[in-house]
Amino acid sequence: MRLLVGTVQGTPSVYAVEGGQATNLTDLLPDVGTDLARLVASPELMAQAKSLVGNGGAIAVEDITPALPIEKPTAVLCMGLNYIEHIKEGGYDIPDYPAMFVRTNASIMAAGAPMVRPNCSETLDYEAELMLIIGKGGRHISEADALDHVFGYTVFNDGSVREYQRKTHQWTPGKNFDSTGAIGPYVVTPDELPAGATDLKIESRVGEEVLQSSNTSNMIWSAAQTIAIMSEFTTLQAGDHIALGTPPGVGHAKKPKPRWLVPGETVEIEIEGIGICASPVVAEGDV
Repeated sequence: MRLLVGTVQGTPSVYAVEGGQATNLTDLLPDVGTDLARLVASPELMAQAKSLVGNGGAIAVEDITPALPIEKPTAVLCMGLNYIEHIKEGGYDIPDYPAMFVRTNASIMAAGAPMVRPNCSETLDYEAELMLIIGKGGRHISEADALDHVFGYTVFNDGSVREYQRKTHQWTPGKNFDSTGAIGPYVVTPDELPAGATDLKIESRVGEEVLQSSNTSNMIWSAAQTIAIMSEFTTLQAGDHIALGTPPGVGHAKKPKPRWLVPGETVEIEIEGIGICASPVVAEGDV
């Protein structure tokens, strides 16, 4: 299924998308709720919802304003360095163990919502990333079983304020400015994608300017390996979001000078088979 959480005339609902049409699952089955949290937590409810797709009430996708797939994720866990060429362009050594960090809920926003460049720095950068949403939680999950724990895949723009990311060895400040991490709009269930969402084109661009272009098969640590590694130190819960790192081409590494995002631009992240996450860039105070 291709799922979309969004609002029509201010009313939030969960939609199943087929082509340009969307079925309002919340109207047909109120137990679904107004974001994906209940579907993620209940395979039985998900099966009921799937059986209702196409049973009337479809509207045009373009009439839906996207919202976050889950309004307040239980955790947003992020892989920092997961493509070799991106590691090299950043001047890092290739690690034996992945760099990881977390994001706060205040730092994320829905696809289509403004990405905010803070007043304190002009170094707002983009990062195209594959993101997965955990369906079945657990601790010490094996790599062999890990993909059974995935509810779906979505698109993430890990907007980063590089000046603040580089102030310390910990990346927390630069990765957690308000409204810099765009998620969505679609969540695609695993049955519609290659196992682990591998071999998918991933790209970022502003207008006709292609900023990054790679393939998810170039990740060092796969979705399954990442789940296994992260579940060693924390109990993963249904609804947790895991971002899987960005390919080369980020703005801070552009030559002869960095390529920062500026207010007035719209940055798009596209992953083959999942969709486009577009974010207009605005200055803080202009939201």
